[in-house]
Amino acid sequence: MNTITIDLKPVIELTDEQFYQLCRKNPDVKFERSAKGELIIMSPTGGETGSYNSEINADFVIWNRQTKLGKVFDSSTGFKLPNGADRSPDVAWIRQERWDALTSEQKEKFPPIAPDFVLELMSPSDTLQKTQEKMQEYIENQVKLGWLIDRKTRRVEIYRLGQAVEVLESPTELLGEDILPGFVLDLRTVF
Repeated sequence: MNTITIDLKPVIELTDEQFYQLCRKNPDVKFERSAKGELIIMSPTGGETGSYNSEINADFVIWNRQTKLGKVFDSSTGFKLPNGADRSPDVAWIRQERWDALTSEQKEKFPPIAPDFVLELMSPSDTLQKTQEKMQEYIENQVKLGWLIDRKTRRVEIYRLGQAVEVLESPTELLGEDILPGFVLDLRTVF
């Protein structure tokens, strides 16, 4: 199944609370919402992609437990970006002080914050162009570092705030730079 985009604006404009309730009432469906208010219905990942997502997320959790620098989020977490979009990266990380600045209610629902770091792992139902647009949207909303990993082509695109996209062919590791100090993702477990 591919991603489906529905333009609801001619009929209804969902409030943030209505979108949140729609997601809660349909837990088996993964929704995102574009900055234009389009409802995006995403297919679940297959077993292979889901397994790699878990492995990658575990690396982030272990690193974060050791450094205690922030909060790690999985692909089920929706974030309300400054442009109004609701997005769910495969992995996200937020510095602790930024997370602590949110209210309890903001933390409970879709946090109104752009993560400091995001990762998208291409699945068979993803298109490169749409995922690149999503990565660009993250950066335009002040995400500082983003990785787009395409297992099929063994290609990684690195997105940095205020810089051109860097493309790596068959890298063996990715470094967290100054955003994720000391973090190293071993790509031999992904490719």
